[in-house]
Amino acid sequence: MNLPTMSPAEFEQALRAKGEYYHIHHPFHRAMYAGQATREQIQGWVANRFYYQVCIPVKDAAIMANCPDRDTRREWIQRIIDHDGAPGEEGGIEAWLRLAEAVGLDREQVLSQELVLPGVRFAVDAYVNFARRASWQEAASSSLTELFAPTIHQSRLDSWPQHYPWIDASGYDYFRKRLKEARRDVEHGLRITLEHYRTREAQERMLEILQFKLDVLWSMLDAMSMAYELDRPPYHTVTRERIWHKGISF
Repeated sequence: MNLPTMSPAEFEQALRAKGEYYHIHHPFHRAMYAGQATREQIQGWVANRFYYQVCIPVKDAAIMANCPDRDTRREWIQRIIDHDGAPGEEGGIEAWLRLAEAVGLDREQVLSQELVLPGVRFAVDAYVNFARRASWQEAASSSLTELFAPTIHQSRLDSWPQHYPWIDASGYDYFRKRLKEARRDVEHGLRITLEHYRTREAQERMLEILQFKLDVLWSMLDAMSMAYELDRPPYHTVTRERIWHKGISF
């Protein structure tokens, strides 16, 4: 039996219901929120999430490259500026590097990406490649995990200063910055999504796309949990050295 097309309100509700699977519920994140993470685990998370941060503007550039609509590009380009920065304006990548320094990481080591686990790299690369190959509307709507982002940023601002007093306060600027930006981005992404997916088949596909993005975020934490919680980094039965690849250009 063919299901009826969801109204815009019903479709938005279905999208928001996917928040049940957001990575705020992952055991690794729950441990960080509860103050149970070690210094090494916090540092590992920051170093690995840096790869996600530097790939966000690459993903957004791919969306713009596939988008023929000038008005959409004009609005979407702000996301790239938010992360890459502009003359006289610090971007999110630089703010994340200050977070890295605040948790005791070496800036150059983080920039080198030598700490990025292969499982994290594979997950993020899958997301970027999806954005390159999908229609611009599908790639744009995959960003709608931002529906749930303000909650996760606020949770870090609420809990980390209390649980991890060794983290320099300047490191929290990224989370404060994204609270405002994420809410703005959600409005645009949601508008594109509600306008584009007008049949039940298309709406169900969009829910799968959103689940794919949730899978990316969850899989990143799975890799970090193996390495930093269970002490089973890649090749741990063979060597304790970080011998995994550091990124291959194709």
